[in-house]
Amino acid sequence: MPKITLQAGDPAPDFKGIDENGQPVALSDFRGKKLILFFYPKDNTPSCTTEACNLRDNYELLSRQGFEMLGVSPDSPASHQRFKTKHRLPFPLLADTDKAVLKAYGAWGPKALYGRLFDGVLRTTVVIDEEGRIAKVFDKVKTGDHTRQILEGLQG
Repeated sequence: MPKITLQAGDPAPDFKGIDENGQPVALSDFRGKKLILFFYPKDNTPSCTTEACNLRDNYELLSRQGFEMLGVSPDSPASHQRFKTKHRLPFPLLADTDKAVLKAYGAWGPKALYGRLFDGVLRTTVVIDEEGRIAKVFDKVKTGDHTRQILEGLQG
């Protein structure tokens, strides 16, 4: 199956799932709002923690600019709850255990690690505008400086 490649202007693929509390979350919940949808491989791993904490530390700035935020990984709701609590993350985390959202957004595909090829989460951030269209896709995420990367990328 070829990797889906979303581009600015494309309609954002619809999704439904559950968050760290087992509550339903859907793209339609964010209609009329700007959404930063960030896909990451695994809770409580170094790079994923760095990225989530960078977004946490800048959450108020992003909120003032009208952004909502949703993290997505294939981890369970219980894993997400521990990750969110440990790092005081102010945004929901979607438990995409069947990888449907990851695949719909092109954030699941072939990776290489230590010379081994496997399918996994491709660290990606997708910004969706108020009309439900893709505003920007970041497929080379700078985990420690992601907020600036997003804000500068949207200006350019």
